[in-house]
Amino acid sequence: MSYLPYVVAGYAAFAIALAWDFIAPRLQLRGLLRAIRLRSARKNAKNRNP
Repeated sequence: MSYLPYVVAGYAAFAIALAWDFIAPRLQLRGLLRAIRLRSARKNAKNRNP
C-alpha cells in the first residue's frame, strides 16, 4: 500500500496554508493603507473648502 497520495495532499495543504499566512496580512495592510489615504484626502478637502 502506497501512502504517496496522502503525503502529497498533506504537503499541498501545508503549502496552501503557508501561502495564505504570507498573503493575507499584506492584503489587509493594503486595505488599511487605502482607507487611511481616502480618509486623509476627505479631511484635506474638507479643510480647504470652509
